[in-house]
Amino acid sequence: MKICHAVYSLEMGGAEVLVAQLCRQQKAEGHEVSVCAYSKLGSVGEALRSEGFEIFVPGEGHPLKTMWRYLHYFRRIKPDVVHCHNPAPTLQAAFPARLAGARCILSTRHSLVAPPYDMKEEKKYKLMARSCDWIVGVCETTCENLRGIPSAQVNKIVRVYNGSAPIVRIVDNLPQAAELRLLFVGRLAEIKDLPTLLRAVAIARKRVPGLRLSIVGDGPARKGLEQFTRDLAIDDCVTFWGQHLDTARFFSEADVFAMSSVSEGLPMSMLQAMSSGVPIVATDVGGMAEVVRFSEGGLLSPVKDSAAMARSIERFALSRDLRRQCSEKARFCYQQNFTLEAMSRSYMELYRA
Repeated sequence: MKICHAVYSLEMGGAEVLVAQLCRQQKAEGHEVSVCAYSKLGSVGEALRSEGFEIFVPGEGHPLKTMWRYLHYFRRIKPDVVHCHNPAPTLQAAFPARLAGARCILSTRHSLVAPPYDMKEEKKYKLMARSCDWIVGVCETTCENLRGIPSAQVNKIVRVYNGSAPIVRIVDNLPQAAELRLLFVGRLAEIKDLPTLLRAVAIARKRVPGLRLSIVGDGPARKGLEQFTRDLAIDDCVTFWGQHLDTARFFSEADVFAMSSVSEGLPMSMLQAMSSGVPIVATDVGGMAEVVRFSEGGLLSPVKDSAAMARSIERFALSRDLRRQCSEKARFCYQQNFTLEAMSRSYMELYRA
């Protein structure tokens, strides 16, 4: 089967890493896979291209000109499936894919799509999504939100949980009492609300003097977050590592994965943490909350509640048994529900339907 994935760019990000892993899995299963990256090739795209994947970068431009470029490309490669990821690639690629004769067209919404809806953008999306056979939400909450959009194409909306390649822990030692190594992996952007996590660290370290936080990722909020860390006087226990394609060693050294987003679908980094048996501290939002409750592999706190998140951190720091129990449950849940193979099987069923 010829499969073409359409994304906005292949710069480092959760959805981009997911697409790259899905491409590799589908290629391993014997399919011919390519990617259209509208804006930029990026580090993820460079890695895929070095592995032999065809990457088409039409470049930013007038919407009609962009659609013409997609149509020309699709007519050349003749894909059986065009899989769009998020609204912008759907607006650009879905209709040209239909004109080019693609047998199946999907649009996956990787975010939470939480109300209040941007109706101007959703109306444009709805128009182009008419060319799609399926509209995929990455968790039940995303699907519910999609169904809540006025005049939603409810019969096309299905759920496919994100999956991730496993991360095997290089070391598996537990820290001493009153010590804890926290890890955040993701884009440093406003929606991640890292100030809430940093405030929680400032509160929790009073009871957990050995507390450490590693922040892996980059983004527009980095400079402000570094300054905020200094303002809280916790810069001695918080390290900003920047962007890394290979994050395995960070998960191997972590005791707890922490994420304080105000809106979230189903983040790849959380699934990677679960695969390596790292328990979760997260805000009660979207697919994160859905999976933490389902797996019993972590603790939840309300959005923007630093004190509650600090209490979760303290509970893990002061109880090895709790860490061990959540670690085992998180890993088991990942193996049963969130592997890369499980996600690929679900998408293949839609491609062939």
